[in-house]
Amino acid sequence: MIRVLNTHQPDFEAQLNALLTLDTSTDESIDRSVASILADVKARGDSAVLDYTARFDRVSAASIAQLELSTSELQAALARIPQAQRSALEAAAQRVRHYHVIQKEQTCREFHYREADGTLLGQRVTALDRVGLYVPGGKAAYPSSVLMNAIPAKVAGVQELIMVVPTPDGVKNDLVLAAAAIAGVDRVFTIGGAQAVGALAYGTELIPAVDKIVGPGNAYVAAAKRRVFGTVGIDMIAGPSEILIICDGLTDPDWIAVDLFSQAEHDELAQAILLCPDARFIAQVQASIARLLPTLPRQEIITTSLKNRGALIQVQDLDEACELSNRIAPEHLEVSVSDAQALLPKLTHAGAIFLGRYTSESLGDYCAGPNHVLPTSGTARFSSPLGVYDFMKRSSLIEVSATGAHTLGHIASTLAHGEGLQAHARAAELRLKPS
Repeated sequence: MIRVLNTHQPDFEAQLNALLTLDTSTDESIDRSVASILADVKARGDSAVLDYTARFDRVSAASIAQLELSTSELQAALARIPQAQRSALEAAAQRVRHYHVIQKEQTCREFHYREADGTLLGQRVTALDRVGLYVPGGKAAYPSSVLMNAIPAKVAGVQELIMVVPTPDGVKNDLVLAAAAIAGVDRVFTIGGAQAVGALAYGTELIPAVDKIVGPGNAYVAAAKRRVFGTVGIDMIAGPSEILIICDGLTDPDWIAVDLFSQAEHDELAQAILLCPDARFIAQVQASIARLLPTLPRQEIITTSLKNRGALIQVQDLDEACELSNRIAPEHLEVSVSDAQALLPKLTHAGAIFLGRYTSESLGDYCAGPNHVLPTSGTARFSSPLGVYDFMKRSSLIEVSATGAHTLGHIASTLAHGEGLQAHARAAELRLKPS
């Protein structure tokens, strides 16, 4: 069901590379279809969005205005959901908001300083004006993604947050709409697919163009986000979900098995890997997988994921586990060992690091506080979780005094002449004090 590897095997490198290799290239037919949809939305605006909504979601409307949900509709959805779900959403939102408020205070600070001659240098931080949030609809309903994308945007100070969510056959998900109400989403349109991405990027008669588009979606949404990047910003192009667990062999093997399941159940391409130096414990986890898997509703998806992209890997020691983890750069990294803090300095590449035996990845997905939108497919080597910084931009501040213009002018003039940019040099020279 799941392969068992050992780093001492002669062919381990080849097997590891095969395990990690995933074709993430966009299908050419999808890309062509998306290009056509985007061009049509850019040219025809609302009319094109209405046509594609009727075609793909089977929802007919005479105007985009009929596909925009009012604030009262969001509040009604909030009132309809069971109290336990409402309380859970509100508690999760409070924790996510608290974390991102602290993040903003720590990483998005303005500053300035004056030099002795009176020149001021610094940084100004401002929020994006308008952001678009794509939320999957249909079979998938992820209120947690609404919280994780919307709350940091509002904490950052985004003036207007516009959510798009497809509602196939007109079926609206109350939990998603309730999450939008709690998170403070400003406007909601019941549209989806590449046409929704195009509407947000280019603007239509009734849907305003945004500055950045965030949120997960299917292959068509991902292809559309790739194509509109440059016209607008995007968060990332996410691949299949991943979990990597480093375990010393002393955690309950059932816990490890179910933690592996927690990512494998997302889809057949999800990846779940265990690194452990104890061969006997690996066998225990195998037994737990065989015993517990039949009890889960999504066992077919999990089975395919574990069979094709999962692995239990015996390593020499925990140091080798850390080295291998850094090489893989997983989206989610659980460190299920006696002293997780001791390993932390050795772990440099991961989207999110879950320390200790009690820290299951699912807590981070829903309510711990840090963002669950994380880099996948090894991109944690150079990118970061979604955060308030993704909804803010920095402007440099430069105010040069007369004395400073004289000092800096000589430097700038010399360098400008060296680059052959005489107008640059002349602009600096005109401000030099007479000798």
